[in-house]
Amino acid sequence: MKSAIVLVGGEARRANGMEKYFFVHGGKTFIQRLTESLERVVDEIVLVAKNPEQCRRFSHMHGIRCVNDIRSGIGPIGGIHAGVLAAGGEELFICACDMPCIESGVIHILFNELGSYDAVIPSWKPDMFEPLHAVYRREPLLHYLKDHRSLSLRDMVKSLNCHYLDVDKLRQIDPGLVTFTNINKIEDLAQMKPE
Repeated sequence: MKSAIVLVGGEARRANGMEKYFFVHGGKTFIQRLTESLERVVDEIVLVAKNPEQCRRFSHMHGIRCVNDIRSGIGPIGGIHAGVLAAGGEELFICACDMPCIESGVIHILFNELGSYDAVIPSWKPDMFEPLHAVYRREPLLHYLKDHRSLSLRDMVKSLNCHYLDVDKLRQIDPGLVTFTNINKIEDLAQMKPE
């Protein structure tokens, strides 16, 4: 079974307090776009919010579960922890909610590359990679999250047996690598190409 974990619980500081998952591009909210792409590749989608109140904002989305942070206030690693505990799959695609152009074909490649590795992490160069657009194996991730001191995603990734996949290998599916488009501010929407 394959699961997707989408982190929606950020503080929205860079988005002027607005919740990025409800930004609209191409007539759909970011979260609609994301879940539609993910549904083509995974068996379940788990959203991770910061608290029960934020979870309620997704109650209209059928077939998608929302859980909230167990360890709050520690950033993305707290969301990953809650998501991994909630997910039923052994193979997990983990992403952030501010990536509205995620390409299902790219996710498919990442799952196919997992093999015996703990994770497949798209990499631009040796020390520049995408931990929040990556596939992980559940057990090694749980083992790390059980007893970690660092809140750094970089440290988490470095602790795993990772396959760093050169992003150029994804261009066959996504020539412009738009799958990695990350929107931090409402102003960034103006830079996105219309569909």
